[in-house]
Amino acid sequence: MNYKEIVTKAVIGKTKKSTKDELTIETDQKVDTVLGCWVINNTFSGHNNRGKVNIDGNYDVNIWYSFDDNTKTNVLVRNFNYQDVVNVRLKNDANLTNTNEIIVRSLTAPSVTNVEVDGSLIKLNVEKELGVEVIGDTKVRIAVEDDFDDYEVETDPEENVITETEIEIDENYLNSVNQK
Repeated sequence: MNYKEIVTKAVIGKTKKSTKDELTIETDQKVDTVLGCWVINNTFSGHNNRGKVNIDGNYDVNIWYSFDDNTKTNVLVRNFNYQDVVNVRLKNDANLTNTNEIIVRSLTAPSVTNVEVDGSLIKLNVEKELGVEVIGDTKVRIAVEDDFDDYEVETDPEENVITETEIEIDENYLNSVNQK
């Protein structure tokens, strides 16, 4: 049996990274209570930087809080940028190059895990998990049958023609079915 090698694109490296960001936000008022806190609009992209994957991203943090002795509320929106460096181990001792495609996915969306109030300062933790896949050229070896013949054999069209003498037709069949 002979073998052939096919060059194709495939995942040649894959990893995930969890991060915890500690953020501090200053407000114009003394905060009494944080009523809600959420993260939206998480966007990111990955690129090669000297053999490592750099992920550049940002998200919006929305904080709903009360102030003035819990008689008024406000919603504060702040945008935060982040950069994560990920070392992706590649298969078959491959090297990360600019020809590789880098796919970044959010495995766990950013969410606020802890909030503390200190006067007009709000301190919070945001946790997220990103997955990284590196796509590159790889070879696949397959077995090839040398004598395999998948061509159809041409047949004479006259051989497949059914003549009237080969079929017996009961002309009264429909009448007999309808009478029942």
